[in-house]
Amino acid sequence: MKTLKDVKPGQSAVVDKVLVTGTAKGRLMAMGVLKGATIGVVKVAPLGDPIEVQIKGYNLSFRKSEAEQIMVL
Repeated sequence: MKTLKDVKPGQSAVVDKVLVTGTAKGRLMAMGVLKGATIGVVKVAPLGDPIEVQIKGYNLSFRKSEAEQIMVL
């Protein structure tokens, strides 16, 4: 299954499932990371961490470990 970490800069994907648990899941949901949301990867740091994405018109940065827990289509 493809994760947000696998999406290349300039590409977009649709969120299928968020595997993050606890308070972090609530934080992601509050930022709009929900099933069906479109996320575009803006850029990735040279070592792959962090990943800058655009969702609902604003930019966020995720750690690679968080991006690995966001399943996309």
